[in-house]
Amino acid sequence: MSKARHKARRLATQALYAWQISGQDLTDIDQQFRLDHDMSRVDQEYFGELLHKVPANTQELDDHISPLLDRDIEKVDPIELAILRLGVYEMAFRPDVPYRVVINEGVELAKTFGAEEGHKYVNSILDGLARKLRDVEIKAANSHSRSSANSKAPAKVSKKRSKKVLTAKSTSNKKGVAGK
Repeated sequence: MSKARHKARRLATQALYAWQISGQDLTDIDQQFRLDHDMSRVDQEYFGELLHKVPANTQELDDHISPLLDRDIEKVDPIELAILRLGVYEMAFRPDVPYRVVINEGVELAKTFGAEEGHKYVNSILDGLARKLRDVEIKAANSHSRSSANSKAPAKVSKKRSKKVLTAKSTSNKKGVAGK
């Protein structure tokens, strides 16, 4: 995970939260965040994209989120909603960002800014969205991990053969020790 992107997500989450709560103009929030924060190690282009494109696509993002919620979207904690919208944006519009990165970043942001158990809620929603929006990527990852596990698995050796090998090794060790 790129630290610059992580910082961009972190600041974008805070800026999106400010936008949701205040309804302030995005350009003003953008300028304020760039003045108030050290942006030297932040992927500023990505920060700007998230800050402006998440609100521009709010209805579509909310349409993806709503079916997975256990409550009306208006009742979701505002910081968790900002994190979910950011995550759904990345899953829907940024196929270059792996779904596992999206989920991990969302969980980490929820642990930092959300309610005590909010990260579990964010994890379950983003996981469900990944199954919907990134199904092909998930299947490919699962297929790859299964084939990797099979190729790394030790070859099965029959009990008779393993006893013969073990007996031969112990016999050669005894001869080697006795011969010295």
